[in-house]
Amino acid sequence: MKTIREIRRHFASDNYAGICPEAWAALDKANRDHVVSYGDDPWTARAADLIRDVFEMHCEVFFVFNGTAANSLALASTGQSYHSILCHEIAHVETDECGAPEFFSNGMKVLQIKGSDGKMDPAGIERAVTKRSDIHYPKPRAVSVTQASEVGTVYSADELKAIWAKTKQFGLTLHMDGARFANAVASLGVKPKEITWQAGVDVLCFGGTKNGTHVGDAVVFFKRELAEEFDFRCKQAGQLCSKMRFLSAPWVGLLEDGAWLRRAGHANAMARRLHDGLKEIPEVKILFPTQANAVFAELPPYVIVALRQAGWKFYTFIGQGGCRLMCAWDTSEEDVDCFVADLKRLLIDAPKEVSVGVADHRKL
Repeated sequence: MKTIREIRRHFASDNYAGICPEAWAALDKANRDHVVSYGDDPWTARAADLIRDVFEMHCEVFFVFNGTAANSLALASTGQSYHSILCHEIAHVETDECGAPEFFSNGMKVLQIKGSDGKMDPAGIERAVTKRSDIHYPKPRAVSVTQASEVGTVYSADELKAIWAKTKQFGLTLHMDGARFANAVASLGVKPKEITWQAGVDVLCFGGTKNGTHVGDAVVFFKRELAEEFDFRCKQAGQLCSKMRFLSAPWVGLLEDGAWLRRAGHANAMARRLHDGLKEIPEVKILFPTQANAVFAELPPYVIVALRQAGWKFYTFIGQGGCRLMCAWDTSEEDVDCFVADLKRLLIDAPKEVSVGVADHRKL
C-alpha cells in the first residue's frame, strides 16, 4: 500500500499545486533591482494590458491577493448595503466566503437561486426579483455566476446570455466568479470575450491562483463606471499590495505566450482521463458532467477511508455531495492512473466495515 510520502500530487484541490514555470520565471525577473511600489510599476501595467488584449476590450484591471477579496470587493461595488446579491445555492460566494461579500458590502444580503448541475436557472432570477418589492425586502441588485461552477460544470455562451437577458430586464449587474475561468475557456474553446462582456458580464474575478500563480487574482471591470474609486476600496480592505509587481508579474508569464490556456487545458484533460477511468468501475457513480478540471464521484464509504489511509487526499463535502477529485496544471497521467489503480485494488482488498463519519474528513 502506498504511503503519504510516495504520493507527490493529490486530488483535493488545484490550490495544492505550486507555481507553474512560466509564472515562476516572470516572478524571478521581477525580483531584481528597485521597482516603484503600489502598482505604479511596469509589471502591473504590462499585466493589465495583457488582460485587456485577452478580452479584446479596454477594461479596468485591479490585482488583489485572493479570490475571496476579488469576489467580495467586486460585489460590494455593485450596490448599497440594503441591496441583495442573487447566486446559485452552492456558489462559492454563498458557501465558502465566511460572509465576506456581506461584510465588505456593509450588509448586502446573498439570496440563493436553484439550478441543476451547479448552474443558475434564469427563471429563478425573475422569481427572486418579483417575489417582493416592498421596502422590507433587500432589493436585488446583482447576479453572481460561477464559471466553472462548484461542481465542475461550465456555462455556455447561450446559457450566460439567458441569464444576461434577466439581468437586463430587471436592471441588475452581472458578476462572474472566475476562480477557474481559464478552465472554462479551455473547455468551451471560445474567445474569452464571448463568455464575458459579450454575454453581459459587467465584472469578472479572473482567477490566477488555481491556474499556476502563487497568489493573486484580477478584478476585471468591463462596465468601467463600476470601477470608480475601486482602488480606495482595495486599500481599505488591505488589498493594495505595496510590492504589487509580485502579484502582477506572474500574470505576465501566464499571459504572454498563452500558458494560462495551455495549463488549464492540461488540467481539464487530466480530469477527463480520470473521469474515463472511473466510469468503467461499476461501484463508482459519476455525479456531474466533467467539463472543467473536476470529477465528482460517489464511492463506497469503505473505499474512501482506505484511499485516505493509503495517503490520497480529496474532499467529500464540497458542492452537492460525493467525492471531489480536482486536477491541477501539474497533474500527470501517472497520477491519474495510480489513483484509479489504487481504487480498483482497494475495492477488493480493503475492509468493508468503517466507523460512522470516518469517510468525511473535512479538515483535509
